[in-house]
Amino acid sequence: MTASGRASPSPSAANGSRPHPTSTWSSAKGPTDHVHAHGHGYPSFSTRPSGFLGRHCRRLSESLPRFYRSSGGGGNRDFEHKEKLGRGRWSPANGGHWAANVASLLGKILRRMKLRAAVVLVFLLTLTLFYLTPLHHVYQSSRFLGGGGKFVILLAANEGGGVMTWKGPRQWAIERDSVKNKKSYAQRWGYHLEIVDMTTKKRYAHEWRESWEKVDTIRNSLRKYPKAEWFWWLDLNTLIMEPSYSLQSHIFHQLSSTTYRDINDFNPLNITHPFPASYLDPESRSVSGDGRDDSINLIVPQDCGGFNLGSFFIRRSAWTDRLLDVWWDPAAYEQKHMEWEHKEQDALEYLYANQAWIRPHTAFIAQRKINSFPPGACGDAGHNPRFHYDEHDRDFLVNMAGCEWGRDCWGEMHQYRQLSERLNRNRWEKVKDGVGQAWRRIWQTEEKKTETMTTEEAKKKQEKETTAPGEKKDGS
Repeated sequence: MTASGRASPSPSAANGSRPHPTSTWSSAKGPTDHVHAHGHGYPSFSTRPSGFLGRHCRRLSESLPRFYRSSGGGGNRDFEHKEKLGRGRWSPANGGHWAANVASLLGKILRRMKLRAAVVLVFLLTLTLFYLTPLHHVYQSSRFLGGGGKFVILLAANEGGGVMTWKGPRQWAIERDSVKNKKSYAQRWGYHLEIVDMTTKKRYAHEWRESWEKVDTIRNSLRKYPKAEWFWWLDLNTLIMEPSYSLQSHIFHQLSSTTYRDINDFNPLNITHPFPASYLDPESRSVSGDGRDDSINLIVPQDCGGFNLGSFFIRRSAWTDRLLDVWWDPAAYEQKHMEWEHKEQDALEYLYANQAWIRPHTAFIAQRKINSFPPGACGDAGHNPRFHYDEHDRDFLVNMAGCEWGRDCWGEMHQYRQLSERLNRNRWEKVKDGVGQAWRRIWQTEEKKTETMTTEEAKKKQEKETTAPGEKKDGS
């Protein structure tokens, strides 16, 4: 017994050998009972460091495996003191076989990894439930999280047949693909989708106002979705080619760089800009208005002929209410509808050219950003990098504008739908398609070899048949 009250180690322990197998729990408990019997107890002094660094180093050392040597051939691992049982530490299994030792070590590691595995499992389960349940849609449609609730897609779908004509199977197929495309995109990003049934607009037919319902539909949508901010009008003959692009990341997070106010950058209508009148305020006489993003209320692309309203954005504001009222004014329609071939599109161009208050809040966007054309639209001269769709640039949307005038609307819609599916395949689908293409190439090569061999054999057989009669004649 030392002065501190701790039992001195035996000579065998000092030499690194194990205690004798006959040692019992009573012998280990004896020193402790002796100390408690005299009423002194163990001293409170501890040689273990109690600081942060000391605790950290001790915890690190205790986590390392400890290997013991067995004294004698029996491999006895009895301990005399319970404080030296090595709790929480790994030691080789009895017998010292390497496979048992490895299995024991792996079991120890796996037991310590249970908590981490449980955390990872809970994370993966939460992620899976987030995308497989409506939680993902709720997150995307929230105005303060995903932000999808601020956008409404307005799709002009003539579901019940037109006012002037009835639809055939191809027109129904175009509508089915277009509606499915917009529904999938809106569901993915949490946007509202308003499918406009044109059969309810027959009240315009008596005055040949069938193409003017865009303005009235936007006014009704502003009342139906009071919390929405931006409204995106799409014609039926449009197809979203890149559903992985959200409107926020594609346009609205960098509105100043994706739009421009000065129509002189591209001015197919030759509109004089800005207004030369000196009585106007500086904002109306500026080429870019006030230059602030929050003052943009209308975003319009331009094609080779001017404004194109097959795909455009309009924002909720007092300015928008005023514009829609003037745009829908029956007096302007009665006076100009015979001159305006493109109806509400020509009406907007007229208002922009003649009303100074419209220009500061109107912005333009590159056509291929939201309204790419297929070959054949905007002239038959071939591919124009300003207007026509480019597969390598992964344009966002394609608009089969004017396809009903001498082009195949269904053929173009089917072609671009298949192209979009091919471009947006996941990795597994790409691997499957690659394996399938490799197998088809191998199979075609084998077929060509077989055909070549068959052809050569047929030629040889034919040559034998043609030479055989001559040989027989010579022999006779």
